[in-house]
Amino acid sequence: MSSKKLLFGFMPVPLIWGYIAIAIFMAGDGFEVAFLSKYITNLGFSPEQASNVFTVYGLTAALAAWGSGVIAEIMKPQRSMLLGLMIWIVMHILFMTLGLGLGNYWFMLLFYGIRGFGYPLFIYSFIVLIIHNVPENKISTTMGWFWAAYSVGLGTIGGWLPSETNVLIGMDGTLWLSLAWVAFGGFLGLFALRHVKIDEAKARLPFKEKLAELSLTVTMLYKNKYIFMTGLIRVINTVPLFGVAIFMPLYLEGDPNHNLPGFGFSNAEWQQIWAVFLTITIFTNVFWGIMGDYIGWLRQVRWVGCFCGIISCLSFYYIPLYFGHNYWMAMVPALLLGITVAAFVPLTAVCTTLEPNHQGAAISIYNLAASLSQCVAAAVISIVIRPLGIEGIVWVYSGLYVFAGILTYFIKVNQPKMQRKLKTA
Repeated sequence: MSSKKLLFGFMPVPLIWGYIAIAIFMAGDGFEVAFLSKYITNLGFSPEQASNVFTVYGLTAALAAWGSGVIAEIMKPQRSMLLGLMIWIVMHILFMTLGLGLGNYWFMLLFYGIRGFGYPLFIYSFIVLIIHNVPENKISTTMGWFWAAYSVGLGTIGGWLPSETNVLIGMDGTLWLSLAWVAFGGFLGLFALRHVKIDEAKARLPFKEKLAELSLTVTMLYKNKYIFMTGLIRVINTVPLFGVAIFMPLYLEGDPNHNLPGFGFSNAEWQQIWAVFLTITIFTNVFWGIMGDYIGWLRQVRWVGCFCGIISCLSFYYIPLYFGHNYWMAMVPALLLGITVAAFVPLTAVCTTLEPNHQGAAISIYNLAASLSQCVAAAVISIVIRPLGIEGIVWVYSGLYVFAGILTYFIKVNQPKMQRKLKTA
């Protein structure tokens, strides 16, 4: 690709439209994040049952993410994006009509769970296009922009807009509106990226060899211990992010049916707090993506992501506890998490650098870890909320960050830009 077609010297121009499509797609996908657990409990189901819906969704999303990198390479990214989009649209309609519409818990689990296969195939296939079209020493920077687009959708649009539409058209109407956003973003991306190319060697492999390539998503986990440890860190990275989306509406707003008194916050106030968090990550993803290329990938993950992240986790419980219904103080944990959670951006670059000859499989493992994060977050809530309450949940999340910080000391990876600096020093 000629330099005339590159933006900022490293980003192919068609990818810009891909970022925009990701933002729109994730806005629709994220409309429900901050209120679906409350919606389900309002139907008469328990917090544990609401968490179970998210747990099943997280498991299926993890399975889709696990194979997404390799699938994108062996069937071409645009085709796997189309597959993911179709799954999302069909299953969302069934979830709305037969699950929530009928108040049928098992249909909720089934269709929301199957919908979980959709978004990983769509957005993570786009990552394959990024990896194949930018220089190696700019992967962290470019992934920072990817997660910024993700946050624009999930946070700025997906967070703020539902706080208004829930009042105007109700939660049910907002969930139908999400379908339109996902469809528009999905087809925009497919149109804009139709001519973006990758090395199609793996797409031309015989079926048997494609299966062998797919099997790397399993064998790489035990053959490359550094990939395995990086995957564990990526799982832990966003556990608090998904966790607070589930338990904070119950904690701040209260749920007398389940012995949660709350602090007098409205659902609109919580959604605005959630939107502030995700809006902050637009900027912090870009910032830490760039900084990671300069100060060191794992050094940044260790100190900013893990050890500073402990403070952000605990603040979600203790700040409301001490300040009560104080809207501005409730913003503080959101701001802190927005800064720390984005510091893990360089982990994509760590994975692909550790396995330069099998980047699709490495991305698949990274994507598996990213999706397992949501599952782990929900599972911890299901197990811990009854015996230990919200306080126990945030301490478990903090303990996971301690573990992740320790793991960074055992991973050995050669960061390209850092290595060049050492050679010229």
